[in-house]
Amino acid sequence: MVKAARGIRVLTLASWPASVQRDFLAGLARGDARLPRIDYPRHDFGESRRELQAIVDAADPAHPLGRYLVESARQWDIAARMLEALGTHRAGALSVSLYGHPGDPLPGGGPGTREAARHFIDIANELDRELLAPEEQVEISATALQLQLQNALDGFFGGRVIEVELDPDMIAKAAAGAYRIRLRNGAAYTDYDRRQLLHHEALVHSLTAINGRGQVRLPSLAMSSPRITATQEGLAVLAEQITGSIDIERMKRISLRTEAIAMAMDGADFLEVFAYFGDAGQGPDESFSSAQRVFRGVPVTGGAAFAKDTVYLRGLVEVHTFFRHALREGRLHQCRRLFAGKMTLDDVQAFDPLFDAGVLLPPRWLPEWVARANGLAGVLAFSLFANRIRLDRLSTAG
Repeated sequence: MVKAARGIRVLTLASWPASVQRDFLAGLARGDARLPRIDYPRHDFGESRRELQAIVDAADPAHPLGRYLVESARQWDIAARMLEALGTHRAGALSVSLYGHPGDPLPGGGPGTREAARHFIDIANELDRELLAPEEQVEISATALQLQLQNALDGFFGGRVIEVELDPDMIAKAAAGAYRIRLRNGAAYTDYDRRQLLHHEALVHSLTAINGRGQVRLPSLAMSSPRITATQEGLAVLAEQITGSIDIERMKRISLRTEAIAMAMDGADFLEVFAYFGDAGQGPDESFSSAQRVFRGVPVTGGAAFAKDTVYLRGLVEVHTFFRHALREGRLHQCRRLFAGKMTLDDVQAFDPLFDAGVLLPPRWLPEWVARANGLAGVLAFSLFANRIRLDRLSTAG
């Protein structure tokens, strides 16, 4: 499966070149904002899809590994068909099949993802900016951040395992692979950005890829397959929360993307979504980057969206709920095993006997907040109790 899916690089093939941003912002400065034009190359993944189907046919869905292979291969097939349809509404529909819809309900019968997004947007908008500490407003250059992150990662691994590099051709501010983290050269960052990149990108996304590559029997656990996206992003945002690395503006950015995806699906075009991010307080560069995330791979004229960013809030709630349930049921070991590679919450439960038998290896590397079981249990225990307090009753009691 690793071989069959190697060329199906969803984010790489769907993303836009940096020149599109430069041209758009130059036109905007002249008062001539136009819809971006992106010419996607044609892709044919027919051979890969046939190999994936052969995997489905040969695997035993009654066995935990067989079920993992079947579900993964089918998701890779959807991703391949989406990449073959880049630039069309069909690509947007297939992205929803992979990542979900902004109207999907959250676990436990709670509100929908879009409703949760609006909740965080409202809270962020009500925040008194005068409460921000001076250090929260100091900008960090990409070069300084590169040095800070590199030193932190070298210290964590006891040597050079992950390389932090500057990339002048990126639209996003950062991207993480197994052994490389790229920062956009010339971008400005904050201390929250630094900590988020360390705990989210490096110590979840990169670390699970590194641990997954160490799996002798199942090296595909190193792959960022579409089916694990919600769990991976949920785990990464939870890491930000538990380490105190997330701020309300970060939650707002995540939530704005969810709302923007819903807007695009309802017919808003790129210019309208770009203006939405600008009205929410983002500058032109960030507004373009945010809108690009919504329209990568789909028509910029509206009626479709690339749905990946809907997974952040839903994944956070799913993973947080899983961690609390694991504490209550005495299965915190499953939380650690989530770092043994890239897997879903269902996978890590189904793989329990395989870990116990030594077929799958425990994670070599663990973030400190997961490795220290007592500290993690303390956070989760308080969360379990706090959920029983009715804030609506407190607000009317006085």
